[in-house]
Amino acid sequence: MSTVRKIGFYGMGNMGQAMLKGLVKAGYPVDDLLIYNRHGAVAEELAAEYGVTAIQTPEDLAKASQVILFAVKPAILPGVLQALAPVLTKEQSLISVAAGISLGQMADLLSQEHKLFRVMPNTPALVGEGMSAVAHNEPVTLEEVQEVLGIFNSFGKAELVEEKLIDAVVGVAGSAPAYVYLFIEALADGAVSEGMSREMAYEFAAQTVLGSAQMVLKTKAHPGALKDQVTSPGGTTIAAVKELEDRGLRSAVINAVKVAAQKNREMSQQ
Repeated sequence: MSTVRKIGFYGMGNMGQAMLKGLVKAGYPVDDLLIYNRHGAVAEELAAEYGVTAIQTPEDLAKASQVILFAVKPAILPGVLQALAPVLTKEQSLISVAAGISLGQMADLLSQEHKLFRVMPNTPALVGEGMSAVAHNEPVTLEEVQEVLGIFNSFGKAELVEEKLIDAVVGVAGSAPAYVYLFIEALADGAVSEGMSREMAYEFAAQTVLGSAQMVLKTKAHPGALKDQVTSPGGTTIAAVKELEDRGLRSAVINAVKVAAQKNREMSQQ
């Protein structure tokens, strides 16, 4: 990030803490990181741990920050924006990570002139491997887009997307860690049923999922081609793949993505 601006965090739950940790680790000046949490003790503890500044009130956070990251639940965000509207300026970058709250809804609570970002991160941000989608409204400048991408790249990867794709992002990234955890658990259960210890089974399953994902990202090969490399004629893998196909794994996953996307779409319309 070429220009250092004061970043204020409104809400220090898991996602807020992940974003803060990512920026600190990336070398963002801690003097320019401000945090607010309705439970003040949480903010004070994090301030002591990371060397950032805890702010006592939402209004003081808004007045002191040029970029504000709203890491609160969707049901809370509208009230927060309405309460802060008198002190928010059109020069600030306002970033929401609340699922189901559109840029249009945010603008209705503030104004069409405010610089608004809607970001969908996911929980692997907690270990520096998040995947975030970034959408924004018209008043935002290219420099401000790059600044926000830099923030979210600090704890994983971030991509600029059209807002209409946010629902798909929820299905394929936002909610998807839960699907992957289910898969890892099921892999481990299978190994345990064959006599492996639970601890060892989780290690083998999780490392295999991690390595397979890295193969896709680093080789840029089609997942089907990578699957074919493992699938020898008449071997164990093709037998297992056939079982998964017979049980409808592919269809179930596709439908899970679509259901999550539809749920997010419905939340945006409420």
